[in-house]
Amino acid sequence: MAGAGGFPSRGVWRRPGLRWVDVLVGAALVALLYGLLKLAPSLNAPFLPGQAPTTVSTDPANLPFYAVRSLLRMFIALVLSVLFTFAYATAAARARRAEKVLLPVLDILQSVPVLGFLSVVVTAFINFFPGSTLGLECASIFAIFTSMAWNMTFAFYHSLMSQPRELDEAARVMRLTKWQRFWRLDVPSGMIPLVWNGMMSFGGAWFFLAASETISVLNHQYALPGIGSYAATAIGKGDLREVGIAIGVMVVMVIGVNVLFWRPMVAWSERFRVEESEAAERPRSVVLDLLRRSSLPDLMARPLRSAGRALDEAARPFGLAEHPLTRPDGRERTGDVFFAGALAVAVLYGAWKALGYVRGSVGLGEFGHAFALGAATFGRVALLLVVATVVWVPIGVWIGMNPKVTRFAQPVVQVLASFPANFLFPFATAAFVALGISLNAGSVLLMALGAQWYILFNVIAGASAIPSDLREAMTCFHIGGRLRWRCFILPAVFPYYVTGGITAAGGAWNASIVAEVVNFGGHHLTATGLGAYIAKATGTGDFPKILVGVTVMSVYVVALNRLLWRRLYRLAETRYAL
Repeated sequence: MAGAGGFPSRGVWRRPGLRWVDVLVGAALVALLYGLLKLAPSLNAPFLPGQAPTTVSTDPANLPFYAVRSLLRMFIALVLSVLFTFAYATAAARARRAEKVLLPVLDILQSVPVLGFLSVVVTAFINFFPGSTLGLECASIFAIFTSMAWNMTFAFYHSLMSQPRELDEAARVMRLTKWQRFWRLDVPSGMIPLVWNGMMSFGGAWFFLAASETISVLNHQYALPGIGSYAATAIGKGDLREVGIAIGVMVVMVIGVNVLFWRPMVAWSERFRVEESEAAERPRSVVLDLLRRSSLPDLMARPLRSAGRALDEAARPFGLAEHPLTRPDGRERTGDVFFAGALAVAVLYGAWKALGYVRGSVGLGEFGHAFALGAATFGRVALLLVVATVVWVPIGVWIGMNPKVTRFAQPVVQVLASFPANFLFPFATAAFVALGISLNAGSVLLMALGAQWYILFNVIAGASAIPSDLREAMTCFHIGGRLRWRCFILPAVFPYYVTGGITAAGGAWNASIVAEVVNFGGHHLTATGLGAYIAKATGTGDFPKILVGVTVMSVYVVALNRLLWRRLYRLAETRYAL
């Protein structure tokens, strides 16, 4: 049955040969699977609360194992954050009634510090997995999750709300199901900001890694093997050599994660950019190029594509994406009033019970003291946001609008943003003591090390997302200088800046807990503020004061979001969405 000379049939039936790139990708997958299998037994080791270690060994030989354990926790928390983001942000953007509840709840969740979550969940997870370290692992992963999820959720919610109207109409005209619309329109249109904010959230989680792996709550201390607990132990001993070793390992980890994961993700997400003219230069990744040249990813994705087609068919009974994103204000007004009333009753009842608990323990006057301390921390947060805006918005625009600069600057920014600044606190403490600087002023710098990057990353994402045809139009019309900034650049990056600002503010409040109390060796510095108040109450197990501190911090953050950031969000959605 062969054609002339037999060549056609031989070409049809011959399988493609094994290439070196397939061997390389396959070896990497085998190594990853082997590492996960080796780690699995240690995640479920026997554990007794009274005999739990409070520190870890600082032998440098243990650092590779510690680094892998920390990375595993980080990536599990990242996966959970993505799933939470898809579910929560979609519900808030699509359901009018749910939005009125979910956004304020998200504001509150973002304002609750990591230690506030730990004080509640540690005991619950330990009781859920009795006699096993899996409970502590879950508590640590949950703490890391709380430092990632909120920023990603805000970013994806904003991308859904600023979706172009013509794409919304196209989805309804094509009779897409809700499931199809989510994966073919919602996720692709929000992929670029989701990747950039996921990268920023991952970097922000490094900041709280020490607090997540060395858990000190309710007069109990637990230490899990990890690079964060290693650094916490070295800082407690006052050994600068061991702290320096931890910093070196952390830099290697951050660069490795950036090269092997985030850089390929940034380059891959460019395929979802919506524009009429192609950019002159796009981000590149050697790792992504290798994966695209290999046939293994395609073979592994075939079952997923088959499952996706099956889910497409199964989702049809749940209805079509036939309703527009924005509905008239007058619709569902009666239901909204009833729903808001029921929610108000539930909130008032919970607040009454909490006030009764505080009144019977430390007294309601403790709220006045906490609000006064919160005013001091609020001043530091406001100063940080103003300075970060003035410094990082121009730099972020310069990086985002120049692909050649982005290629070199993005890894540097990623290292700076991902590096846990509290690893530098011992050196900062020594400098503050030597120079006679009070932590009341120095804590602003320490908070900035963990919070300012949210603004920079979001501005970079916004500037890089500006369509190339608009940039070319500005160049063709010779629009430059202040007019270009006022009428083109600032409006284009404004929605992204708002997302970065709201998460930077929340991150600064969270960072105040570790920035207003610094310990190194025999030095103990404390600033006057709400963060120090919560840190002290958490360490001593004073639950009434923990409740007071977390409540006051939530009030400050939610009030700031309601009075400032939400209004800016609405402005971004109505006037500055491209």
